[in-house]
Amino acid sequence: MSKMKNFLKGLIKENPVLVLVLGTCPTLAISTSVTAAFGMGIAATIVLICSNMAISALRNVIPNRVRIPCYITVIAGFVTVVELIMKAYAYSLYQSLGVYLSLIVVNCIILGRAEMYANKHGVVDSAIDGAGMGLGFTLAICAMAVIREVLGAGTFCGLPIPWLNENPIGILTMAPGGFFVYGCMIALVNKISKGKAIKKTEFGCSDCANCGGCGKPCAGKEAAAK
Repeated sequence: MSKMKNFLKGLIKENPVLVLVLGTCPTLAISTSVTAAFGMGIAATIVLICSNMAISALRNVIPNRVRIPCYITVIAGFVTVVELIMKAYAYSLYQSLGVYLSLIVVNCIILGRAEMYANKHGVVDSAIDGAGMGLGFTLAICAMAVIREVLGAGTFCGLPIPWLNENPIGILTMAPGGFFVYGCMIALVNKISKGKAIKKTEFGCSDCANCGGCGKPCAGKEAAAK
């Protein structure tokens, strides 16, 4: 796979939010504000790139049995750095993100890319993968935030919009509205990709970091043996 395709796959084909359906909790919680959604997207992207690079560089050093705790430790370090920087230079954004900023540590998108990609590829490719997935996450959560804030609150980045500000669809800023918008966006992506956003063959046993460890026959090892 070329570096450009590796980067672009996170936008539609393997979008972490709309295709892989990962990171749902922060997506629904933060997407009521465009500013907060953009801040969350940038923070997650920085952590994703840095953690992918670190885990890729250490992939031959980290013991397989304790790889998940090691991944979480590495990710937690970068999340702490981002959190402290945001607290120092963007305190209002830091407050608006609240506990969801710290929860980036256990974000399924970041852990998933560490497990599925970074521990199998080089540093540069892992950085590109992190950038693509981070951008896909940012675009998806910001698109949701635009719909929910503009129609649900009648504002854009906190600025009132004429008429919509006086006639908001309040339910869109609540949990049911978030699930409704989320479902509509997933349906739209599925329609655009004609239900083939992800090839099923890309997620077989051969791509599993624990190949053979579950006790089931491993297609990857059988192919390698032949």
